[in-house]
Amino acid sequence: MAHFAKIGNDNIVERVEVVHNNIATDEQAGITFLQNLYNDTATWKQTSYNTFANTHKLSGTAFRKNYASVRYTYDETKDAFIAPKPYASWVLNDDTCLWESPVAYPDDGERHTWNEDTTSWDAV
Repeated sequence: MAHFAKIGNDNIVERVEVVHNNIATDEQAGITFLQNLYNDTATWKQTSYNTFANTHKLSGTAFRKNYASVRYTYDETKDAFIAPKPYASWVLNDDTCLWESPVAYPDDGERHTWNEDTTSWDAV
């Protein structure tokens, strides 16, 4: 099955649709099918269910850095789907298109939650 993200205002993903591979024989065929189905000229981009952090889970070719979800942004320059920024202090990793904290997650075997006020990890 092929997955397609509908891109709305400000390049925000509005929905993700599944199209059978017999129809979506390539990206354009899937886009044309969805535009005809919804009788519009919306922008659709194919997304890979198996891609996360610019890595394909099944050792295939990574596609658009991350699987698209509603409220993600499609960045045309990076040709990537990017999740909403979780905290003001976090920065985007250009290789994975994932947000990263300015302080590494502790490797102490405990669970932690991010504290934006102190820009540190708090044990929970």
